[in-house]
Amino acid sequence: MVGHAQAYRLQGTRQQVIVAGAVAGLVSRFCIAPLDVVKIRLQLQPHSLSDPLSCDGIKGPIYKGMFSTMRAIVRQEGIRALWKGNIPAELLYVCYGGVQFTCYRGITELQAQLPRRLPPSAESFVSGAGAGAAATAVTYPLDLLRTRFAAQGTDRIYRGLLSSVKDIVQHEGPTGFFRGLSAAVGQIVPYMGLFFAGYEFFHQYIGGKTLPFGSGDASAGVFASVLAKTAVFPLDLVRKRLQVQGPTRSRYIHTNIPEYRGVVRTLAQILKMEGIRGWYRGLTVSLIKVLFPVRILSSPG
Repeated sequence: MVGHAQAYRLQGTRQQVIVAGAVAGLVSRFCIAPLDVVKIRLQLQPHSLSDPLSCDGIKGPIYKGMFSTMRAIVRQEGIRALWKGNIPAELLYVCYGGVQFTCYRGITELQAQLPRRLPPSAESFVSGAGAGAAATAVTYPLDLLRTRFAAQGTDRIYRGLLSSVKDIVQHEGPTGFFRGLSAAVGQIVPYMGLFFAGYEFFHQYIGGKTLPFGSGDASAGVFASVLAKTAVFPLDLVRKRLQVQGPTRSRYIHTNIPEYRGVVRTLAQILKMEGIRGWYRGLTVSLIKVLFPVRILSSPG
């Protein structure tokens, strides 16, 4: 009887931890939603800020920097605009975490049954990359919807989540939900590789130490995440540019988003028209998000 009672209490404790973690994650997503909107707006800005002539005749805002972009959005669209796309973003957080955890455990168990085991670091990399790719593919429609809602200006293209789904199905078909998926999945393997390599590198120098801004282990994870995110950021930007392609492309806040086709050609086109800096629009905001205590683990976005 005592054993059953203890098991019940332990089960209740685990459930409380899961619920508390989920609630903390949802609150965290709500708090960083403005950063997501600012980052997406900067990533979708297609003209070169170093070339004044490229800004001539543009209908729409010209954003420069994180705080000025945030102020411009509030001034032109109201404070609520900073939370555009928050509903699909919250759903993305919950679904991504569940799929990633399930797949990670499944891939790890599968590798344990192989006749020849990989080194522990290699097994972690394979499990992490596989779980990240699976979670990205499964939840990608939510990521696309988050981007499209955040890209809307005062001209509302979609009235709500359900109406946006119906509109995309009607005018773009089911494949419309997966524009830019190849860039998103293409981020996972290099991101995971750089993250694990970076973590091992930084951990051997600061691991286990107490630093002014936190523990050495946590700091090694932050530094590794910064390294990995910076390296794959051009693919993240390409993903955003491809997500707003289609019949509504000219109706977003940036009405002059070019037509892009394919990841490599999009990278080349951005480099030609906007220079190397065009690949890294919104990088500062993305790196600030790394410092937030609760985030989607192992997600390059």
